[in-house]
Amino acid sequence: MTTDMMHHSGGEHHLMHRTGWLRAAVLGANDGIISVSSLIVGVAAAPGATASNILLAGIAALVGGALSMAAGEYVSVSSQADTETADLAREAAEIARSPLAETRELAAIYEARGVAPALAHQVAEQMMAHDALGAHRRDELGLADDGGSRPVQAALFSAIAFAAGAILPVIAALTPRASVLYAVPATALVLLALLGALGARAGGAPTGRGILRVVLLGAMAMGVTALIGTLTGTVI
Repeated sequence: MTTDMMHHSGGEHHLMHRTGWLRAAVLGANDGIISVSSLIVGVAAAPGATASNILLAGIAALVGGALSMAAGEYVSVSSQADTETADLAREAAEIARSPLAETRELAAIYEARGVAPALAHQVAEQMMAHDALGAHRRDELGLADDGGSRPVQAALFSAIAFAAGAILPVIAALTPRASVLYAVPATALVLLALLGALGARAGGAPTGRGILRVVLLGAMAMGVTALIGTLTGTVI
C-alpha cells in the first residue's frame, strides 16, 4: 500500500465541518464577554454608580442578552428550516412529475463539475435510483445531510454560549467598587484572548491573529462605554 493510500485509508481531517458550530460558539461567547463587560464598565465609570447598580446591570445584561440571542437564533433558524422544507417539498413534487427531466438536471450538475457527459448521466441515474430526493438535496439545493435546521437546538446553544462568556465578567463585578474598573476589563481581555486562541486553533487559523483581533475589539468596546459612563456622570 502506498503512503498516499495509507493516508487516505486513515481518513483525512478537514476543518470545514467545524465552521457551523464553531462560528455559533465563538459569536455567542464573544458577544457575551464584550457586551456584558462593556455594560458593566460603562456603569462603573459613572461617578454615581454603586456596587449594587453595577452588579444589577451585569446580571440584567447576562439574562437579557442570553434570551435575546436565543430568540434571534430561533427566529433565524426557523425561517431557514421553513425555506428548506418548502424547497424539498417542491423538489419531491418535481421528481414525481418529471423524473427524466430531474435526472438530466442532476447529470448537468455533475457535468458542470467536470464529470464526462456519459459518466455524469450514469451517475445521475444511479443516484436517482438510490435516493432521488437526497441527491437533489445535496447537489442541487446544496443542503447538508444532517437532518436539517434545528431551531430549538440552535437557540439553546446560542443562549448557553452567551451566558458562558458573560458569567465571569459578572462574577468579577462582585469585587470592591474601586476595583471593578480593573477587574472586569482584565477578566474580559483574558477570556477574549483564550477565546481567540481557541477559535483560531479549532479553525486552523494563525493563533496570534485570532487573539489580537478579538482583544483589540473588546478593549475598544469597553473603552468607549467607559468614556460614555464618565461623561454622562450618571448610571446608564
